[in-house]
Parts: sequence; structure tokens; C-alpha cells
Amino acid sequence: MSSIHPDPNLNRLNVFGEALASCCFDPLTGYFRNGFCHISPNDLGQHTVCALMTSEFLNFSQKIGNDLITPLPEVGFVGLKPGDFWCLCVTRWVEAYEAGYAPQLKLQACHQSVLSYVSMDVLMDYAI
Repeated sequence: MSSIHPDPNLNRLNVFGEALASCCFDPLTGYFRNGFCHISPNDLGQHTVCALMTSEFLNFSQKIGNDLITPLPEVGFVGLKPGDFWCLCVTRWVEAYEAGYAPQLKLQACHQSVLSYVSMDVLMDYAI
């Protein structure tokens, strides 16, 4: 049980307070690699934002030290390309937003904890 959300049902809600939708199954995303942007006390990066990858964002992320493009088969990471959906760390998305490279979001698949970092107005501006 998460210390962040003592009620396990809260781990399954999106930014609208509804059931968390899947982000992507191909490539398989999420901290637990189950296709969902669930939260976990073990996930220090909080992979809670379901984002649509763009070349601009991927290049930005690579430049600042988080290469999401290059495959790492030894850990089962296929590498991302524009058009893929991926559960990003919420702080990485905020960093990209502040730099002007934030990708669009699948809000139904963004965990409700994102609202502690980003206002609903900003999220709506990036909604797919």
C-alpha cells in the first residue's frame, strides 16, 4: 500500500477524478510496465504523465541527459519515436513545459497526482 495514497483506489484515478485510462501498450509504458501511469512510493521519478512523443520533446530530453530515443535492450527499453505515448516523469514534463518543448497529453491517462505539480488549466492547454 502506498504511503502517498493510503487508499489504494486513489492510485487508479486520473486528473478528472475518474478511472485512470491506459496510456500505451506498444511500447509498454508505466513504472510497472503495465500500460498505466500509476504512482508508487518506489517510483522516485513519478511516471504519472501520459504524453505523446514529438521529435522536439525527445531531442530536448536527450540534450538534458534523459535519452528516450536510444534502445536499451538489456533493460527491455525499445527506444521512443514521435507518435509513441509514454508515461513521463511529471517533473520532466514541467521542465519541458517551462522550456517550450512540452508534448501533448492524454489526460484520461494522467494520474491525479499530476495536479500537485501542474494546474488543470495548463493541462487542458496540452490535452490531445
